[in-house]
Amino acid sequence: MGDRVDKNLPDWNALAAFDDESLPLLPTALLIARDEYPELDPAPYDALVQAHADHLRVEVAAIAPRQLKMAAINRHLFEELGYTGNHEEYYDPRNSYLNQVLERRLGNPISLAMVQMEVARRLGIPLDGVSFPGHFLVRLPVDGGLLVMDPFNGGRPLAVEELRERARPHLGEAPDDSVLLQILSPAPPRAILARVLRNLHATYAEAGQWDRAARSADRVLRLIPEQPEAVRDRGLAYLHMDYLPGARQDLARYLQLAPEAADADQVRERLVEASRGRTALH
Repeated sequence: MGDRVDKNLPDWNALAAFDDESLPLLPTALLIARDEYPELDPAPYDALVQAHADHLRVEVAAIAPRQLKMAAINRHLFEELGYTGNHEEYYDPRNSYLNQVLERRLGNPISLAMVQMEVARRLGIPLDGVSFPGHFLVRLPVDGGLLVMDPFNGGRPLAVEELRERARPHLGEAPDDSVLLQILSPAPPRAILARVLRNLHATYAEAGQWDRAARSADRVLRLIPEQPEAVRDRGLAYLHMDYLPGARQDLARYLQLAPEAADADQVRERLVEASRGRTALH
């Protein structure tokens, strides 16, 4: 891919070298958006997030308890500015592209969490993302424990019992305290950005947009080289695109990386299919 280089955005080829915590969240999210919106200029979006933070700075500085600082941020973002979860068109890919989320003030759980986190951190509040099963959440350490909030629903705080019930369908049972705390551990930027890309891959694969599905999987591999599922996903997308050399290489590599995977037999069948096919010209 001929990647456009921008001094305000990281280079795709450099991302793997960042450690998990130092990977810049907002610029890399805008880099992801640049794939779909090639003329994207990151500066206005950074300025918009900064304006949200600056509007709150005096008010938040005058409040002592962290949970009340966070309540002021949520009120401004979700009530005054109107950021909200896109419940009607949850799988619209625009919900994953941060430029569109900032323009439309409409997003999915993880993109709204990124806006919330970025504004909070610019105000000195250590808000973290949580790769919770199902919907992405955010967490803030407060006196006596953790404040866990749902950015998809206005930043609403979630009680422990609701968190248990939300996790139950994904775990087969309600988690005990130790399991719940493990699930609520902070997600580093690399994990957040990879989840954004996996969401995009799933959306595009479901729509049969295989070039975009392949691109999304390829971008995961720029963040996490040799990630087995992304290697497989790119290979299957290549197969749908009739790009057989790429399909063969990726599917064979997946079987090397994850020989005991639950879907290894199905992938092996697709690899045979790719090996029998006639290579299309690209």
